[in-house]
Amino acid sequence: MRRLGTVVPVELAPGVDASMVIGYETALRVLRDPGTFSKDPRRWRALAEGTVGPDSPVMPMMEYRPSCMFTEGEEHRRRRAVVEDSLSRVDPIALRGYVEDTADTLIDRFQEAGEADLLGQYAAALPLLVLTRMIGCPAAYGERLFIAMTAIFEAGSDAKRAHGEALQCLNELVAFKRANPGPDVISWMMAHPVAVTDEELVHELSVLFGAGTEPEQNLIANALRLLLSDDRFAGRLSGGSLPIDDALDEVLWKDPPMANYCVHFPVHDVVLDGVRLRKGDPVIISMAAANNDPAQSSHQIVGNRAHLAWSAGPHVCPAQGSARLIATVAIEKLLDRLPDVELAVPGAELKWRPGPFHRALAALPVHFPPVQDLKDENSVWPGEIPGDSPRSTVGPAPRSSATEVVAPSPGTPESGGWSLWNRLVGRWRSR
Repeated sequence: MRRLGTVVPVELAPGVDASMVIGYETALRVLRDPGTFSKDPRRWRALAEGTVGPDSPVMPMMEYRPSCMFTEGEEHRRRRAVVEDSLSRVDPIALRGYVEDTADTLIDRFQEAGEADLLGQYAAALPLLVLTRMIGCPAAYGERLFIAMTAIFEAGSDAKRAHGEALQCLNELVAFKRANPGPDVISWMMAHPVAVTDEELVHELSVLFGAGTEPEQNLIANALRLLLSDDRFAGRLSGGSLPIDDALDEVLWKDPPMANYCVHFPVHDVVLDGVRLRKGDPVIISMAAANNDPAQSSHQIVGNRAHLAWSAGPHVCPAQGSARLIATVAIEKLLDRLPDVELAVPGAELKWRPGPFHRALAALPVHFPPVQDLKDENSVWPGEIPGDSPRSTVGPAPRSSATEVVAPSPGTPESGGWSLWNRLVGRWRSR
């Protein structure tokens, strides 16, 4: 593609044409210029003319929804304030404690086997478990949303049905939280001075779930793949110095969990790096290609956070600090508990899931010396993630069983404890 320049023609799905930006500086110009490049898909010319139909598999990722992701100007700032302010009330120290607790519980379930799929049994489950507790989503809804979001990101034949299922589930979740508020992100969004309707909440939560599950599991899994397959890290791992920050920096630069996204629509005809873009034709940013632009090859990756994995400009990810913390702690805990873990197949033989947007492994099989389960029933573990509400500052509680980690919220149907998450993982792995 680079032989064609920094802006190249692509087909995202059958009949869905777009221009892909693969140059770093060009991508920044698009991301930082909402006056020329809008995020509002209602400007999509092919959709308005009927060239692209509502059943296209990329529609759930590209069609308009009234959320901060697809709005501009004052409306965008109003919606984003609700999300940012509510997320900022989560205590990062308590969040770290809950990620550690969740990681321990997941590792407990496979440590004696001596083998595991770190994607299906760890990287996919952990972000969802943490996210559901952080935002106040009962487990029964979390399972449905996880499965639906996976199908949406894959942009396959099941995407449209999955999108409908996700919206139905989110509507039910919002109704539940209206009746059962608590010290959590959803309740804080509901109580925000900028009043939001239930419909607006549904679509903001759709963005949070989409960003907090699929990309986060890919970040964890892709970083683990790098740490376990690249000889540059092997010696440092065995020596006790965990270069997790280095690995995350490299993944976010070279192998970002969302390879291509950030769709924009020119508000008028424009020439970008010599390429004429018509008003309303989609322009997609390849974060992977832009980060690896040969013109940026002199940039040092370690410690450099100027990558585009979180996007840039007014629509930059509002939860990147929490996302990085969750990934860091999840990897730290796994390597601490299973220091001799190794890939079960050569790194080059790992398979990737298809899809135009994400960079996602299909599985991450590993083996390790089995570890005997020696739970200390008298040890203490963090309770709920505290924010700034008196109800949320739950002190440490004895860890009596794994079901405490995903106990159903008051008023929800009994979830069956960890059997729900076993079903979730089993269904995800069978896709």
